[in-house]
Amino acid sequence: MFDLNDTHRQLQETAREFSDKILMPDADRYDAAEEFPQEKIEKLADLGFMGILIPEEHGGLGLDNRALTCALEEIHRGCASTGVTVSVHNSLLSNPLIHFGSEEQRRAYLPKLAAGEWLGAYAITEPNHGSDAAGIQATCRREGDKYILNGTKAWITNGTYANVVITFATLDASLGSKGICAFVLESTFPGFKVGKKERKLGIRASDTVQLIYEDLEVPVENLIGEEGQGFKIAMHTLDGGRIGIATQGVGIAQACLDCAADYTATAVRGGKPLIKSQAMQFEIANMATEIEAARLLTLQAAWRKDQGLSHTLEASKAKLFSSEVANRAARSTVQILGHDGVRRGYPAERLVRDAKITEIYEGSSEVQRLVISRNTLNDRAERSAGTPATSEAQ
Repeated sequence: MFDLNDTHRQLQETAREFSDKILMPDADRYDAAEEFPQEKIEKLADLGFMGILIPEEHGGLGLDNRALTCALEEIHRGCASTGVTVSVHNSLLSNPLIHFGSEEQRRAYLPKLAAGEWLGAYAITEPNHGSDAAGIQATCRREGDKYILNGTKAWITNGTYANVVITFATLDASLGSKGICAFVLESTFPGFKVGKKERKLGIRASDTVQLIYEDLEVPVENLIGEEGQGFKIAMHTLDGGRIGIATQGVGIAQACLDCAADYTATAVRGGKPLIKSQAMQFEIANMATEIEAARLLTLQAAWRKDQGLSHTLEASKAKLFSSEVANRAARSTVQILGHDGVRRGYPAERLVRDAKITEIYEGSSEVQRLVISRNTLNDRAERSAGTPATSEAQ
């Protein structure tokens, strides 16, 4: 159903080679220094990876979500910090501009984003709540040819380095989701400020900051869609973002499997090759099977998005399962490696830290279970309502 074509495989191979030769050798160094991988992002831009979804007429590769998934898995495998930087830029920033932006907005921003000349961020989360667009407290009001925004956004990936940010604010909190507006803004707009940088357990080389809007002036033409359409735009975008984090989970899990398999193939314990241990063989088999299942769930969600089909349920399933597979794989890898698994500067130690965030951002595992259960139970209820009841006499 969602077979990969030659273009997908070629992009995947290019990303795999880049990951092996460019990302992996420096991943631990960037992690330890908590240094943003600017040089790596520039090289990825040269290869077209910052504009995978952007149409060719705007300077991008014009490919689909399966292509993005294939590329991101390999990038995450090499360095999850670099991977989430590229993922946010493609799926959370570029994608809503492609789908909901005006032609003027697309012409103004997409070419620079595709070339990697500008970096993008997506700002919806606030200090007192997660990705709940209906509960946004940041405000907006129109004054002539501008909107004035006030509020604080939290945990914003790429925030320090972003030239373009898609953000959300409410005209009136009492309107709930109907009052939410979406904007594309530039970091040079008056009133835009970068707040504190977060120091994190994992993905330490990615940039995560607060963004502060103090009477931020946004031109009217930078409203995305119409007033009150922000909630719809946010929900559509977050479904795609969850596919991106599912891909991160698969990439991290694959890196864990590679690390564990390489170690098992060469290590000796108690005078016996570790590869001869049935316990180790079973552990590797379990990891490999779960990773493949997670990969297929993720590709299914991406395929449905490419077909224009509903993919909320599939994205949540992929995100939930892939993130939990990544954490199981990371813990297993540390256990297999023993002392080497907890040693700083060794990939397993970084991977177990990087894996944890996949269960939290873009909707925690608990949120995904709510989405999945509601969709599943609603589907059952609709099918039951449409089926005639069977009497005892029959």
